[in-house]
Amino acid sequence: MGKVKIKKKETRIDMTAMSDVTVLLLTFFMLTSTFLQKEPITVITPPSVSEEKVPDANLLSVLVSPEGKVFLEVLGSKDSTLKSETVRADLLKNMASEYNKMHPSNPVKFTAKQIDAFSKQNAFGVPMNQMAKWLDMPVDERDKALEKAGIPINMNENPDTPNEFQMWIRAAYNSMNPELQETMVKGRGIAIKADQTTPYSVVNVVMDNLQTMKMNKFSLMTALKTEEE
Repeated sequence: MGKVKIKKKETRIDMTAMSDVTVLLLTFFMLTSTFLQKEPITVITPPSVSEEKVPDANLLSVLVSPEGKVFLEVLGSKDSTLKSETVRADLLKNMASEYNKMHPSNPVKFTAKQIDAFSKQNAFGVPMNQMAKWLDMPVDERDKALEKAGIPINMNENPDTPNEFQMWIRAAYNSMNPELQETMVKGRGIAIKADQTTPYSVVNVVMDNLQTMKMNKFSLMTALKTEEE
C-alpha cells in the first residue's frame, strides 16, 4: 500500500500587519510624549520615601546648585490658551514692569524677537540687566552662558526693596495664568529642586526669600527610595 503524502504548509508568517501596528504605536508615542529639556545645572535630588508627585503643569521650579546659583523653570497649563510658551512670554513682560519700577533710571526693554526666544526657553537665570543680551545669543551660546549666571537672590536690608528672585516670583504670581496663581497659593505651584550635596544654608536662603513674600507653602523635590534604604 502506497504512502499518503501530506502536503507541506508554508511556515512563513506574514508580519506586514504587525509592522503597521508597530509604526502606528511608535508614531503615537512620539507625538504624545513630553521630552525632558536640558537644565542649566545637573541636580541629583536627595532620596526620600515620599510618594507625592510634583505636578507637570502650572509649576514654578527653583533649581539650586551647590554653589548657591538659582535658576527658574516655568510650566503653564496643558490648555492651548495658557500653554507654557504663552505664560513665559507674559512672565517676561510682567518681570520687566516689576524691574523698571525699582530701577527707573536703568529700565529694560525687550523686542518681540527676544520675548519669543524667552518663551521657548525652559530654564532661565541671568540678571535682568543682562537678559536682552543673553536672549540675542545663539541657543548653544545661551546655554553655556546660563551655566555661569544665576538670578540675584541676596536678601536686601530694606524689606520694601525686593531682589530679582522675589520679583520673578511676584511676576509669576501676577501672570495671566490663574491656574498657576492658584497652585502657588496652595503650595503645589512652587517646587525647590536642589542637589543632594547642596548645603542646607544655601537652600534656606531660597526658602527665606519665599517666606518673606508670604509664600510659606512649597514642595521639595526628592528621589523616591524604599523605607529600608
